[in-house]
Amino acid sequence: MLQHFGKYLLFMSSLFFRGESPRILFNRTMDEAILIGINSIFIVVIVSTFIGAVTSVQISYNLDNAFIPRSTIGFMVREMTILELAPTITSIVLAGKVGSSIAGGLGTMQITEQVDALEVMGINSTSYLVLPKIIAALLVFPMLVILAMFLSIGGGFVAGVLTGEISPQEYVSGIRSDFIPYNVLFALIKSVVFAFLVSSISSFKGYYTSGGALEVGRASTGAVTNSVIAILLADFVLANLLL
Repeated sequence: MLQHFGKYLLFMSSLFFRGESPRILFNRTMDEAILIGINSIFIVVIVSTFIGAVTSVQISYNLDNAFIPRSTIGFMVREMTILELAPTITSIVLAGKVGSSIAGGLGTMQITEQVDALEVMGINSTSYLVLPKIIAALLVFPMLVILAMFLSIGGGFVAGVLTGEISPQEYVSGIRSDFIPYNVLFALIKSVVFAFLVSSISSFKGYYTSGGALEVGRASTGAVTNSVIAILLADFVLANLLL
C-alpha cells in the first residue's frame, strides 16, 4: 500500500517537470474537457433526474404523519440533493464512465509504446497526457454537479406533482425554506476534490499499465474501483471537516 502511494505521489510530482507551453496545455485541456464533460451530460441528466424523482416519491411514501407539512418533501429533496446526491452520486457515475475511459486510453497508449515515443521526442508524457485531463476534470465536474442539482430538484418536482403527492406551491415552498447557501459551496468543494481523485487515480492506473489487452481491462476496472473507494472516503472526511 505504501509503495503504491509513494509511486502515486512521484507520478503526481512528475506532472510539473518539463511542462508544455500554455497554448498547447490550453488546447489539450479543452479537448479533454469536451471528452470528459460534454460527452457525459446525457448520463448525468438521466441519473440525476430519476434520482430526484425517486427521492421525492420515497419521501412522500414515508411521510404519513398528518402533523408534518407536505412542503417537507421539497425541503428534504433539496437538502439531500445538494449535500449528497448531486456531488457524490454524480462523481461515482463519472468515475465509471470517465475513469474507465482515462485508464483505458492511457493503458492502450502505454502497451502500444506511444508513451515511449513521446519520451523519445523529449516530451514529458505525464505533463502532455495527464495534466490536461486533471485540469479538465477540475473544470467540468463542478459544472456537471450544478446541472445535476437543478435536474434532481426538478425531477422531484415533476414526480411529486404528477403522482399527486404534493402541489407545485407546496414543493416550491419547501425548496425555498431555511436555505443555507454554504451547502452549495460545500457541494462544489466536494466536486473539485472528487474530480481530482477520479482523474489522477485513473491516470495513474492507466499510465502504469503493462502487458496486453487483458491488463488494459484490469487497469480500467481497478481505476473505477479505486476511484469509488477514494470518493467515499473523501466524502466522509470532508463532511467531518467542513460541516
